[in-house]
Amino acid sequence: MGVFQAAAVQLAATSDKAANLAAAGRLVAEAAADGAALVVLPEVFSWRGRRRDEGDAAETIPGPTTEYCGDLARQFRIHLVAGSILEGGAAPGKVFNTSCVFSPEGRLIGQYRKIHLFDVDLPDRVSVNESDTRAPGDEPVVVETALGTIGLSICYDLRFPELYRVLVQRGATIITVPAAFTAPTGEAHWDCLLRARAIENQVYLLAPNQYGSTPHGFSDYGHTMVIGPWGDILGCAADGDAVVHATIDPDRVTTVRREMPCLAHARLLD
Repeated sequence: MGVFQAAAVQLAATSDKAANLAAAGRLVAEAAADGAALVVLPEVFSWRGRRRDEGDAAETIPGPTTEYCGDLARQFRIHLVAGSILEGGAAPGKVFNTSCVFSPEGRLIGQYRKIHLFDVDLPDRVSVNESDTRAPGDEPVVVETALGTIGLSICYDLRFPELYRVLVQRGATIITVPAAFTAPTGEAHWDCLLRARAIENQVYLLAPNQYGSTPHGFSDYGHTMVIGPWGDILGCAADGDAVVHATIDPDRVTTVRREMPCLAHARLLD
């Protein structure tokens, strides 16, 4: 495992699944053409619509969207983290929000169901109750790949540092944070939370976010980022469709952990 290029993709999904997949495919192709070996898509990149329609939009895994993503990974010979899709088969009337990882051969090699659900009411700014239509997962997931061990998280998970420490304890040197992070909360907290999770766990963070207006009456923040293990911002987008590239150097993780051995000094662990 050596130095490689990674890319985080920013887009704005709608309820038109075919158009969303076409946009994702175009941006993945752009990332691969520029040398990315690992590409990460945002949360709910393939469909985003009204809460009451989520059950109808959900798919099985494997299913049409994961087959499409597997084909992309195989076509471009990349590792692809397919942000998240809505997965059917949860409790009655509920779906899972699931992130899937594909190998360069197009195989599904890992999947993670979002553990923390965004139930928040900020008066006159954001009101979201994901638990109305979604069920939480219950298991942290890391995926062993030729590029290193990738830990999986999704959006609101970012506010729960204990998950990230578990992922690192299980070997993660890269953590993905596909998101549809809202503009009000993003402006206040997105970059500082990302940098904090990277700094305290001494990992690379790839955080592709959605942007623009949503079906829920608020806007997403954009500002897709890649953060290094020292907390340095290696790349950032603002608004609009974008591909954020960064160089991932596994030796950098080793060096940071050796020179600032916080993980070895941690004492309040189970």
